[in-house]
This record gives sequence, C-alpha cells and structure tokens, in this order.
Amino acid sequence: MIQLTEKASEKVKELMTSEKKEGYGLRVYVEGGGCSGFQYGMAFEEKANDEDDVLELFGVKIMIDPYSAPMLTGTEIDYNDSLQGAGFDIKNPNAKSTCGCGQSFS
Repeated sequence: MIQLTEKASEKVKELMTSEKKEGYGLRVYVEGGGCSGFQYGMAFEEKANDEDDVLELFGVKIMIDPYSAPMLTGTEIDYNDSLQGAGFDIKNPNAKSTCGCGQSFS
C-alpha cells in the first residue's frame, strides 16, 4: 500500500514521544483542499477504525481509511532535514500534478 522510510519512521517515533503519544498509530489520509484539489494529512490516533487498512513499518502502525487508500497506493513518505527546511516528503505515483509546496495534488 504505502511505504514509510526508516528515517521518516524515526521522526514519527520522536514526535510521538515528544507529544506523549507512545503506542498511538499514524493516520495518513487525503482530504479535499489545497491549491491542487487534494491535500495530505497525518495525525496520531490511539486506535484504528474497523474499516481502516493497518500496516506496521519500522515499528510505526499506519492507519489508512478506505477513501484515502486508493489515492495513496504506492506512496512513499520520507523525512528530509536540510538547510532549506525540514519536513515529511510525500511521493505519490497517483498524483497527476502537485503544487509547489508538495502537500497538495490532483
């Protein structure tokens, strides 16, 4: 379904610890909005819903709802920390176009 790099998983675990959310999962989703029509979202959640796809990568439980799953198939989430800024980098092969910020797609 999706891939989470080891570097991204380490950052997710670091954020969970700093937010006192150890044992939670990472919900990855798509919602309408952004300058290209859809935007990505990520949030910590204590438990998955019954209809969610759930996978575990590098010790991080990832939850994806049925609406978002088809749009996220094949997506890779990485984490970059450079002089130009830090943040999660989402590479989605299903996106026909993306905006300049990389957080919105069509």
